[in-house]
Amino acid sequence: MNYEKICKSACELAIQAGSFIRDQQRLISSEKIETKGLHNYVTYVDKTAEKKLVEGLLKLLPESGFIVEEETIKKTDEKFNWIIDPLDGTTNYIHGLPPFAVSIGLREHDEMVAGVIYEVSHDECFYAWKGSRAYLNEKEIHVSDITKVTDSLIATGFPYYNYNRLAKFLATIEYFMKNSHGLRRLGSAATDMAYVACGRFEAFYEYGLSPWDVAAGALIVERAGGTVTDFNGGLDYIFGKELVSSNTHIHEEFFSIIKEMMR
Repeated sequence: MNYEKICKSACELAIQAGSFIRDQQRLISSEKIETKGLHNYVTYVDKTAEKKLVEGLLKLLPESGFIVEEETIKKTDEKFNWIIDPLDGTTNYIHGLPPFAVSIGLREHDEMVAGVIYEVSHDECFYAWKGSRAYLNEKEIHVSDITKVTDSLIATGFPYYNYNRLAKFLATIEYFMKNSHGLRRLGSAATDMAYVACGRFEAFYEYGLSPWDVAAGALIVERAGGTVTDFNGGLDYIFGKELVSSNTHIHEEFFSIIKEMMR
């Protein structure tokens, strides 16, 4: 398997889908927005972009299966599965705000082997494959060299529907507001992880996540020199609905704070 070729072909598909998403933004109106659940929205743009991605990715790997947000295809494979969010940050998108991104990950058995995040509004394509470095628009990227949480800029995401842990989560927000360079909530987990990978953020954490939110980003962060775990310090972060990612240098300190306060 030529992971580099597969990854770069997926980049081209992500950029094509992103172009469609960008062109359609001015046409979005309230009657074209559907509600899937509490604070969970979808448009024809999400669904059409996903169909375009699935069609293109099937040409790359005809035998592959898919784990997709909008369920435009129901097909899984024992070996290869694409994990796709065609438009991560839909709420931002429908309100005319950045960021919003296309996220494509390829999983071989239990291992991520390719990851692509195309942040549409800034025309930035982040990507990595098994054994590679991480890249942004063909230039190598790496995590920051900050070594203390107090010197870090932290990203997080707000829960959309699971408020059972909200009090503990709000306590973490208060802590990082007081003990870091600041806290940011961009509204796109894929973009948050891409920004950890290129050193704009030192760390990102969130709970209530879906596989398509984090699959591509986790690989890109790791190939950029970062560390990704779940809230227990384990590796169940793609399907486990919670994730901590960092530049590695602050991970032990950062993770210990999350673990203590969220558990």
